[in-house]
Order: sequence, then C-alpha cells, then structure tokens
Amino acid sequence: MRRLFALLAGLGLGAGAAPALAQDIERNFAGSAQLDYFAVPTTMPARPLGFDGFTTELSLKVAVDFTDRLSANIKICYGCHGFETDMAYVDLRVADELNFRVGRMNPSFGDFPLRHDPANHKANSKPLPYDMGRMLRRDEWNMSVMPSPYVDNGLEVNGTHWFGDDVQLDYAAYIVSGLKGSPDGTDVDFIQSRSGSLYYVDNNSEPAFGGRMALTLNFSDDVNATLGGSGMYGHYDPTASLAYFIVGADLYLRIEQLSVRAEYLLRRTDMALGDNPEAKFRYQFTDPQKSFFVKDGFYVEAEVPILPVLEAFARFDGLRRFGNVTVNSGLRSKSAVLRYTAGVNLIIFQGLRLKLSGEFWDFSDFKDEVGVHLGVVANF
Repeated sequence: MRRLFALLAGLGLGAGAAPALAQDIERNFAGSAQLDYFAVPTTMPARPLGFDGFTTELSLKVAVDFTDRLSANIKICYGCHGFETDMAYVDLRVADELNFRVGRMNPSFGDFPLRHDPANHKANSKPLPYDMGRMLRRDEWNMSVMPSPYVDNGLEVNGTHWFGDDVQLDYAAYIVSGLKGSPDGTDVDFIQSRSGSLYYVDNNSEPAFGGRMALTLNFSDDVNATLGGSGMYGHYDPTASLAYFIVGADLYLRIEQLSVRAEYLLRRTDMALGDNPEAKFRYQFTDPQKSFFVKDGFYVEAEVPILPVLEAFARFDGLRRFGNVTVNSGLRSKSAVLRYTAGVNLIIFQGLRLKLSGEFWDFSDFKDEVGVHLGVVANF
C-alpha cells in the first residue's frame, strides 16, 4: 500500500526533478468516500444473508495530462474486497473521434459503470444488475449479472462525434483479458476475476471482446436523452471452452430537474457438466448442448430535487435466473428477486451528503426482507 500511495503522490505532486516539464503537465487529484450502515430488521442477525453493518467505499484518482493528446489515469479504490487498482491506463487521443486507451481500465459497458463511485449516484446501494457485494442472498445468486466496477487489462478504442450541436454519437470497442472461472465451473468466479492474489492476468490465453455505442439527443436546454447498447463475449475457464455472452441496453432521460434512468442486462453462461452431471446438478439435462443458464436484470430509477438541500430518489430493480442449478443451490430452475427502494439525500454542505434509504426485497425462493441504509458520502 505504501508503494501505491507513493505512486499516486508522485504523479500528483512530483516532477520536481524536471521543473521545465512540470510547467507543461497538468494534474488533477479527486476522490470520494462513503460510509454506509446497512440493517435488515426482518432478520437479526443478518450476516448469513450478506454484508450488513458498516461498509466503506473509497476512491482516489490522479489524472495527468502530459500533452493535449497524451494523458494517464491511476485510481485506487477500497471496498468490501479491500484495496484494488481500479485504473492504471494511458490515453492517446488522435482526434475526438479516435482515442486509444491501454492498460487497466473499466471497459465501456452500460450507463451505471460510468457513475459507479458512491458520490456519483444518490442511492446507498448499486442497482441489482451491477451489485457487487451488498445484495441480500449474494452467495446464492453469485452476485449480479455484471458486478461493477468491472476492471480488466486490455486495449480500448473509443471516440465521440457530433452531428451539429444537438446530436452526439459515442462508441467504444475493446479487447480485454475477460472474466475468469474454474475448469469445472458452473458460473463465473468474480473473486478470481478481481483478486490480486491470483494475478491480474489472462487465465486462458484468449482475450474477450466487446463494445458500446450511445446516441445523445439534446432536444432543448431542459430536455435531453441518451440511448445506449453494449455487448461482451469471451470464455472464462482455463481451457477456453466455457463461454459467456453479455448484452445490455440503457436509457437516460432528463426533463428539467427530473432525471430518469433505466437499464437491462442479460448474461448467458456455459456450465461444465463434469463426468457425473446427475450427481452435480439438481435437474436432468434433456439436451447436453443446452448446458448453460441465463441471468438477466433491470433497474428503473428517478431522481429529483425537492428543496435546495434535499433530493429524493426511487428505484425499482430485479434479477432473474433460468437454467439448471447445482444440487446444493438455494435457487430453482426459475428464480427471481425484485427490490423496491426509496430514499433522500440531505446536502450538509457542498461535497458532503447524508443518504437515507429503505428497501423491500421480494424473493421467489426465500422469505421477503426489509433493509435500511444510512450513509454519509463526501467527494473532493
């Protein structure tokens, strides 16, 4: 950790050995921190359901512009998984329409990953399709469709083109190491995919690839909308025989001070049958070629200021899973969860907010639960 923070400090404050060059280099240091307390009054203690109690999320980012065309970003985040290198990449901008990004990054996928830091969204928790560690029954569901932030090593080409003053087209295409799992896996192993103890390297010598495209329309000063689509394909096991395919669609609409967002994600994931599938899986495979499951999820949320110091939000989200399960799974061949969330943000002063929200969880396979969040978030 001392080396990581020394590197951040060096990028943000250094270059003293080259004073002439330092005058030409622009640096920006930013970050956010959230402390959130999660209680589940319907089940006490709630630890068997997931991570309750206090959780801290921290991000520290340094951006350095070496020239008008060359820049670098390093970001360190901390959460329930410990410290993580969320970004360490270099951007080479040839033009607005052509930028090359190389290193460790968040590959472009969907809308929420663009604002996954807790200071960038009003809710205490993440939408279910992107939830990483705070969802109830996390172990039974093996988290979400695509836990955010998704961090990977690779190359991305992206750009923006304006058609006049009111139409904007953004695109991104990338090749990355891809998600990881075991040779006998029945799902992606997200711990392998983001654990430094298992090395930040490709596990099957085969890259995954994907991309995103988004169209923004500015109807007026008070109304604008963005429609996006994303996709990703790769193999997650060491022998590159178990594939996954993720697609997503997102919509953002702003009408004066009201903001509405909606996303839908779907992941199709192959499962290894093994030598004795009858003993491994609960249901019989009528067609061995269909040894996969599908997990999809959605969210719709709205945000609106009520007073200069008070903002309200509401969210409706859910997950579904279709397909065979292992014999010890708590899920069935068709399982679902819906969540209803409402809350407020109290602006204490600029850069510091108090978050309060309540959740109702409607499970198809378990008893329903109620959750309460109280958090404080700061950005700097």
